[in-house]
Formats: sequence, structure tokens, C-alpha cells
Amino acid sequence: MDRDWMRQQLKAFDNLTMRYDANRRPGDYIGDRALYEELHRAEPTVKQILERLDPQLAEKIDIDRMAGAAMARNEVHRGLGILANMDEWAARLAPDAPTLPADRLHPWVWEPAAPLWAAEARQDAILAGARTVNRRLQQKLDRHDIGETDLCLQSFEPKDPVAGKPRLRFAGDRDTPIWHARQEGAKYLGAGAFLAIRNIAAHDEASWSEQEGLEYLATFSVLAHWISECTVESA
Repeated sequence: MDRDWMRQQLKAFDNLTMRYDANRRPGDYIGDRALYEELHRAEPTVKQILERLDPQLAEKIDIDRMAGAAMARNEVHRGLGILANMDEWAARLAPDAPTLPADRLHPWVWEPAAPLWAAEARQDAILAGARTVNRRLQQKLDRHDIGETDLCLQSFEPKDPVAGKPRLRFAGDRDTPIWHARQEGAKYLGAGAFLAIRNIAAHDEASWSEQEGLEYLATFSVLAHWISECTVESA
């Protein structure tokens, strides 16, 4: 959230309500008409801001009610108080658990996803990251003839490459069960990520939470790291 912008909007609305009430004569239901209209124009933005800080504050904003400006000012002051303390709350009240900063995900994933994520278009952000990982995989193998799911299944396949079907290879001793397990794991994780995440993002309306969205981006980040570190082996 852009807390500075939120704070500016709330302060401007606070000043506007004070001007409106200062110019309102006792007994008047509506005061200065120009200020009243200005309050109405600002009200939706203020309600959206308060909704994100505390939904109960937003519910009490209604300029058309008796003493609506004064009541709104009280809720705006509470919102400003929340904004003033959010940084300290985040530092002092955070759970004792590790965090995963999104900007530390693989750049193939986060760079295309970041502007969409900032616009709260989480589904589009995940789709953008998945598509970029697929394009990078296609480029690395110089294959553009099959879909991303089949490409993952073929590229990490432990069997020897054949003409026109190069493989991705992890480092290590290929005669060990661990190496084969890693190849097979990457093969099915990649295919599963495209089938169960990318396809949903592309073809269905998903109401993913922020946590779910970050986990899906992290899944593609893991796949991107594996693609990056593998070498290409051709027939």
C-alpha cells in the first residue's frame, strides 16, 4: 500500500470536513454547496482507504447523514492513527516466522509479475510469471513446437535425448538414485505447475488470496531456478 498517498488523502478530507462545518450555520441541514459536492467526490476514495485499514471505519462514512462530516472526521482520525502506527505494528507484532520477500523470487517470475501484483491483479501476475518461465524454457532448448506441460515432461526426462528433443540436466552423478529422483521431481513439478496453476490463471476466474498467490509465484520461481542451473544435452 502507498501509505504516504493514503495519509495525504485522509488529511485532505479531514481539512475539507472542518472547512465545511466551519461555514455551516446552525440549523442548516446542508452547508456550503460547493464544499458539500467536494466532500461527495472525495468520499469514495476515503472509504476505500479506510476499508483497507479497518472495514468498520469505512462503514461509518456517510456525508449525507446528520452531522455526517463530523462523524466522518472521527473515523478519518482513527485511520490516520492506524497509518501512523502500521510500521511499528509490522515490526513489533509480526509472528516469529520466516518471511519470503517477493522481490527475491527469480527475476523471470517477479519482474513480469511485479507491476500486475502492485495493481492487485494477482491472477494476471501469476500468469505473466508462468508465461515468462515457459518462454525462457523454450529459448534454452530452442523448442517452440509443444506446450509447456509436455515440454517440462520431455526436457527433464532422465532418458537420453533424441534428435530434436534435447534434455535439461542437473549436475551430479547420473548413476545415483538421487540424481534420477531430482530429474523426475523437476519433470513432474514443472508439468504440475503449468497444469494446476498456469491453466487456472489463464482460463478461469480464481479468487486467490495474497498468500496463495505468493505460494504459486514461489512454485514457478523454484522451477525457474532449476531451468537456469541445468545444462542442455542434445543427441
